[in-house]
Amino acid sequence: MWNGEKSIVLSKLCVLLFMTLLLAAVVTAPWLTHWFVGFSRAGLKEEAACLMATIYVGAVPAAYLLYSLLKLLRRIETGQVFTANNVELLRRISWSCFAGAVIALFSLFYYFPWFFVAVAAAFMGLIVRVVKNVVAQAVELKNEADYTV
Repeated sequence: MWNGEKSIVLSKLCVLLFMTLLLAAVVTAPWLTHWFVGFSRAGLKEEAACLMATIYVGAVPAAYLLYSLLKLLRRIETGQVFTANNVELLRRISWSCFAGAVIALFSLFYYFPWFFVAVAAAFMGLIVRVVKNVVAQAVELKNEADYTV
C-alpha cells in the first residue's frame, strides 16, 4: 500500500535521478551542443558557444535547487516539517527557479525558445514561493501554539 514514507523515498529517488541527469548534461555539454546545433534547423552554428554557456551557467542554480530539495525531503522524512529551516530551503528553491528564469531570458538573445523555459522556471518559482509563504504561516502558528501550552 502506498503511504507518505514511500512517497518521500520516490521523491528522493527522482531528485537523485535529476542530479545524475544534470551531471551528465554538464559532462557531455560539448557533445550535446554539437548534436543540437547539427540537429536544429535554426542555424545555431555561431551560437554554439552561447548554448554551451547557458548549459554551464544554468547548471549552477539547478544543482543548488536539487541539493536544497534533497535536504528538504530529508528533513521531512525525519518529521521536521513546519520549521524555519524548511522555510529557508523553500526560499532558496524559489530563488533558484528565478535565477534559471533570468539565465533563460538572457539566452533569448540567441535562441527564442528559451522564452518558454524562462516562463516555466518563473512560474515554478512563483508556485514554490506561495508554498513557502504557507509553510512560513504554519511555522508561526506552530510556534504560537507551542508557547501557549
